[in-house]
Amino acid sequence: MKYLKLILSFLAVALLVTSCQEDDLGLETMMVPSNIQVNTDISDDGSGIVIFNVSADNAITYQFNFGDGTTGTSLDGTYTKRFNRNGLNTYQVIVVAYGKGGISSSKTIEVSVESDFSDPTTKQLLTGGDTKMWYVAAFQPGHLGVGPSSGDGFNSPIYYQAAPFEKDGAEASDCFYTDVLTFSTTGEENFTYNQNNNGATFFNADFVGQFGGPTGSGDQCIAFDTGAPKNVTLAPATSGIESSTGTVLEFSEDGFMSYYIGASSYEVLDVDDNSLYVRAIMGNNPDLAWYLKFTTTPYEQQQAGGGGGGEADFESQYTDLFFSDEFEGDALDTSVWNYETGNGTNGWGNGEVQYYTNEEKNVKVENGNLIITAIKEETNGFGYSSGRINTMDKFEFTFGRVEIKAKLAGGGGTWPALWALGANFDVVGWPTTGEIDIMEFVGNEPNRVQSALHFPGNSGGNAIFEGVSIENATSEFHVFEVEWTPETITFLVDGEVNFSFDNDEDKPFNKDFFLIMNVAMGGALGGAIDPAFTQSSMEIDYVRVYN
Repeated sequence: MKYLKLILSFLAVALLVTSCQEDDLGLETMMVPSNIQVNTDISDDGSGIVIFNVSADNAITYQFNFGDGTTGTSLDGTYTKRFNRNGLNTYQVIVVAYGKGGISSSKTIEVSVESDFSDPTTKQLLTGGDTKMWYVAAFQPGHLGVGPSSGDGFNSPIYYQAAPFEKDGAEASDCFYTDVLTFSTTGEENFTYNQNNNGATFFNADFVGQFGGPTGSGDQCIAFDTGAPKNVTLAPATSGIESSTGTVLEFSEDGFMSYYIGASSYEVLDVDDNSLYVRAIMGNNPDLAWYLKFTTTPYEQQQAGGGGGGEADFESQYTDLFFSDEFEGDALDTSVWNYETGNGTNGWGNGEVQYYTNEEKNVKVENGNLIITAIKEETNGFGYSSGRINTMDKFEFTFGRVEIKAKLAGGGGTWPALWALGANFDVVGWPTTGEIDIMEFVGNEPNRVQSALHFPGNSGGNAIFEGVSIENATSEFHVFEVEWTPETITFLVDGEVNFSFDNDEDKPFNKDFFLIMNVAMGGALGGAIDPAFTQSSMEIDYVRVYN
């Protein structure tokens, strides 16, 4: 019995040692962060910037609550924060250090910082002085785009620009185009933002896996509620982009604008009563900037007409015909028209994938029509051939009414266009020279055409434009017009006004322009090309110019 008691005693000791060893292992993997040190570098130039440098024993990440309704996270303890409340203010900042297993400890400090930044105009435009709702501008080209973060703003989404309604009919249309973004303000300090996304968010492919979606299958719509309204602070932009408003929107609690790219700060490139254009640096890739356009027009109304008008009974100021080409011969009149050949630079600046030729297969006159044909075929290193002609140095004019009767090329990826470019293009370049797009058509959106104006500050994805619904664009002829006066530029389709633009002496639309007609493939506006595409033609019955 004595030996049995001794054996039991040894077993109890062994169990106690084992238990202590297991406990020690658990504590080792869940050590509480300690010795939190917080150093700050507070600006004195009115910018409101404070640089936090935090360290702690046994910490692997740090979270900040800045006392102004915003938060931030840092892996190495370094965080640059801009406080935007005007004047000299004191903030109570809570720094939480997290260790393994989620164990945390915190430290609270106070910082006094002065900020003199203010942009009441942007706040007024975003909120309407009270509350205003915004929607993804699905009807606009480039409503979603991406380019290098070092770009100059409006013309920078060179890697990708979504075509109008490109996501329509796809899964993303239910969690992207239908988002309702609401900016609200009550008093000087209370500026909030709420995103109603119907319980689902459109995630960039790089973040899909982090939020429970299938990886390797591109951007995805995933169930993810954006939660309660966020506080918004305005900060001065540091990008140096000349075309920017100079203001950044910073959302609390990791708020974002419709398309999730891991960013909570959005630079306002342009804003007015009805449109908003922003850019944000991608959260996991500082070399990429994403661009988003918003409008006050709800998605359903955009689908109905893209914001276009329907004003009939237009009375022209110009009724005297002074130029026409009826294409009655059997060859292109080269005393009026020039062939443009090649692919330009970066697909004529738009990422287009066709090679323009002067061959009859791509440009010909037949049966009273000019026919420009895009063909799927290898041509000088490109997968498609097509045609582009212009009147540069042969027929140029200032002011008048241009009328073109045409039947458009169709098929996914086609991009036929009838347009005009400033005659000093070769001297001042684009967009300084100005561009008037009488008609652009996207084969991926067969029931819609659009007209546009490009000039400094409103070019590329930020052009001034409107779309209008159309039927049988590829099977029947329609008349596309522009009435160009010193005061107004008005676009019409089949005699009905699409939209008008106020011209003045400060715009580049007060000098000679020349005409261009072409069929592009792919690119920023043409979008994805149907793999089954073989060839398609744009037929022009006539071009007439009145003064």
